[in-house]
Amino acid sequence: MSVYVLALLIGIVAGLRAMTAPAAVSWAARLGWLPLQGTSLAFFGFAATPYIFTLLALLELITDQLPETPSRKVPLQFGARIVLGALSGAAISGVHGGLAGGSLVGVLGAVVGAVGAVLGTLGGAKARAALANMFGRDAPAALIEDVVAIVGAALIVVSLHGF
Repeated sequence: MSVYVLALLIGIVAGLRAMTAPAAVSWAARLGWLPLQGTSLAFFGFAATPYIFTLLALLELITDQLPETPSRKVPLQFGARIVLGALSGAAISGVHGGLAGGSLVGVLGAVVGAVGAVLGTLGGAKARAALANMFGRDAPAALIEDVVAIVGAALIVVSLHGF
């Protein structure tokens, strides 16, 4: 599978759950499945990074269930998803060609990851609203979205192992 398809998919995950994408990428980097040493994104593989992103992802899963949580489409939330999708996409695309010196591979991966984040944000909101309408409440729809984001992120990074 093309690294750009994987970058797009991890961007979509970031659109669904902003912190799940970088958490998955950081675990892949830490486990050695994503060689980012010596690049500008090497921080993904630092010892504490996966734990920090995982904690933030868990907090996001919890706060997403709260009624006072703002929409993912407000500027701050939307922007964060785009940035995290771009970073995650750049990291994944860096599997081939490296990221040293801001290579074209990493830049294209960032753009594709950002596009994926936009698609995931808007498509995820629409799908969740439709599911919530079908179920008559939001909680089951949110849980389905959680599962899609987590399983999707896991499948993406597992596909990097031995890539």
